[in-house]
Amino acid sequence: MLYPELFKQLEAVRWNMEKDIPWDQFDASKLTDEQAQTIKMNAITEWSALPATEMFLRDNQGDSDFSAFMSVWFFEEQKHSLVLMEYLRRFKPELAPTEEELHEVRFQFDPAPALETLMLHFCGEIRLNHWYRRASEWHTEPVIKKIYDTLSKDEARHGGAYLRYMKRAIQNAGNEARAAFTKVGVLMASARRTAQALHPTNLHVNQSLFPRDTVQSRLPNPEWLEHWLDQQIKFDAVWEGKVVDRILHNLSLLMDRSFKTVQELNRYRKEITRELAAAAPNAA
Repeated sequence: MLYPELFKQLEAVRWNMEKDIPWDQFDASKLTDEQAQTIKMNAITEWSALPATEMFLRDNQGDSDFSAFMSVWFFEEQKHSLVLMEYLRRFKPELAPTEEELHEVRFQFDPAPALETLMLHFCGEIRLNHWYRRASEWHTEPVIKKIYDTLSKDEARHGGAYLRYMKRAIQNAGNEARAAFTKVGVLMASARRTAQALHPTNLHVNQSLFPRDTVQSRLPNPEWLEHWLDQQIKFDAVWEGKVVDRILHNLSLLMDRSFKTVQELNRYRKEITRELAAAAPNAA
């Protein structure tokens, strides 16, 4: 089991909201209303770890190890929402999310292949790590800069934990896992070709609720994410390239094969797909 070791590792570096956030360094002159609004949107977005956890537990009922790890992931992700809300409560109480606004992003996700979902969230952690690093640079108020830096490091650790479960999946499922991971990897590393940001909170997950079946579509300002990325934190092609490089680097380690470009990863995906198809008649 991976859960006991991951619990110990994450417990050892867990930050304390009262002791590790320098609340006394707040400088009101360096916080704008525009910046505070983005904090509210991120606080609500982080609250969507609640329906994501419900999805993970439902779709991984046969995997008690991974389901137990969700207790750690869920706790830390909800803490992200909480610390952002605490910041607003202290310094911009009029912008603190209401319970109704938080509950709006709790909706059921359609069942999906567990391995593909695992890879999707692994890539999501990488992307969020980079988004929060850039947000920390963009903000001017010292306390929120520290908060975003702290959250970015949590997201990196979560990505590392998901990677451990992906390695285990390849050991147990072989090409089935490789096919799932490369399929989603090609999608998530191709964000420069898409009109929207590729992150789990921006993907359609409930056909019956379409088009309001993404987390972002249920925010008070559904257009916020694109504006935040493009106009505010300026998550440009250089930063997107860093995300793609991390996805390709980790998949190279995972598959024991070098992928320098998305095209190389896609060729490998097709190779694995052919091997699976060739093996199917024999299995039957």
